[in-house]
Amino acid sequence: MTVGAKADGAGCARYTYRLRLSRSARRALEAEWDRCRWVWNECVAKSKAVYQAARASGERLACGPARLDRMLTEARRSMPWLREGASVPQQQLIRDFGKSRAKALKDIDGRLPVRQRAGMPRFKKKHEAEPTLNYTKRGFRLKDGRLHLAGGIVVRPVWSRELPGPPSSVRVYRDSVGHWYASFVTTA
Repeated sequence: MTVGAKADGAGCARYTYRLRLSRSARRALEAEWDRCRWVWNECVAKSKAVYQAARASGERLACGPARLDRMLTEARRSMPWLREGASVPQQQLIRDFGKSRAKALKDIDGRLPVRQRAGMPRFKKKHEAEPTLNYTKRGFRLKDGRLHLAGGIVVRPVWSRELPGPPSSVRVYRDSVGHWYASFVTTA
């Protein structure tokens, strides 16, 4: 599957490949997702707490990515199980949370009808949310036909075609049937 998008005059394309996972790689990806899901839920809780505090005090308080990054740093410092995972997907999750929240606030400010609004980010439940991990350039590498992810996770994509260039990011996700995929973004 290839999806094209234009950004700043350069074309970007997404190339998706099925992954073959060993049991240990599957367990490692699921454990990484559990840590990321915890970070997402903490972002939702922190955002709601700041909103309630601002509403009660009448002050203008914000819960932006900088505050959430500090929260992640403190959490990684105090919780060894969170430190076991890579920081790259956790940081990307905070950025995704920020984009999601900004879109919801923009829709509210734009006075879109409720049915057209993007909702505020909600808690992700373990058995309802499908795993999705985003890695930037510094969080993965391709070597000998394998995908090496931050945290020591090595997976084997089924290369149905060559990538046209070096990828700038990769999204590793599981679909509703249980199959795992890697989706690379490259400039075309």
